[in-house]
Amino acid sequence: MTATRKRLSLMVATAALGTVLAVPATAVAAEQATDAAVSAQAYSCNIKNVNGQKRAGYYSGNTTVPSSTKVTNAGIEAQCILKAMGYPTGTVDGVFGTNSKAAMRKFQGDVNKVYGRKVLDVDGLPGPKSWPYLRMYW
Repeated sequence: MTATRKRLSLMVATAALGTVLAVPATAVAAEQATDAAVSAQAYSCNIKNVNGQKRAGYYSGNTTVPSSTKVTNAGIEAQCILKAMGYPTGTVDGVFGTNSKAAMRKFQGDVNKVYGRKVLDVDGLPGPKSWPYLRMYW
């Protein structure tokens, strides 16, 4: 094999290898763009009374604590319910951040006032004790 053919073969192999390596990077970039689009999405809220409980249709349980760093169905559900009750959470995006926690703290404090005693910890997080009160129709 001549020196020119060796260089050409090496260039073709390098180009092919570079293409193979570039595909995963492109796929990762596309995935990150998709994640960014999902996290920036605003969700609609339609609260319904289902067997005497408020439901927005995103999460039906009473135990999951929403994440403050990623979109969760529990986060969307809690934000929708809080918003419907007049507690401003900011954008309903499923990420239970600063605004959502402030709204939840206000709600938890109000529950304690209604009952005249400490019923809920005022921690800003909907957990197993807070979810039933969020879901109540009063």
